[in-house]
Amino acid sequence: MLYCLKHLKNLKNLLIKIRMSKDYEAYKTIGEVAKILNLTFKNNKSITTHTIRFWEKEFKQIKPKVLSGNRRYYDIKNIELLKKVHFLLKEQGMTIKGVKKILNNNKPINLDEITNHSIKASNFKNKLTKISNIIKSLKI
Repeated sequence: MLYCLKHLKNLKNLLIKIRMSKDYEAYKTIGEVAKILNLTFKNNKSITTHTIRFWEKEFKQIKPKVLSGNRRYYDIKNIELLKKVHFLLKEQGMTIKGVKKILNNNKPINLDEITNHSIKASNFKNKLTKISNIIKSLKI
């Protein structure tokens, strides 16, 4: 009986957390978007929102809803666009000018490296095998 009561309490707590969490399609504040993109200062791990504001100025495609008090609210479309910008700038090392060219092009963006052929899987596997063989020969 205690076992059932304990699990019912855990289930109730889980349902409360689910109800309190924002819907995926709900508008997000700039702080929530910064958390989604993992934009933090390196030294103290606090959230940085100025990067998103800068990207808004640079990339005209990013258009959040600005309500009273200049509070920004982002929909799914803008969040996905910010994820693409973040990936291309921070992870792919592209320039702002290069990202602008990609975003101005109306073709869909495929961010997967293998399907994008920026790194061919077969070449990558061969290079890893060669490096592995060199490391094994050094250990002997």
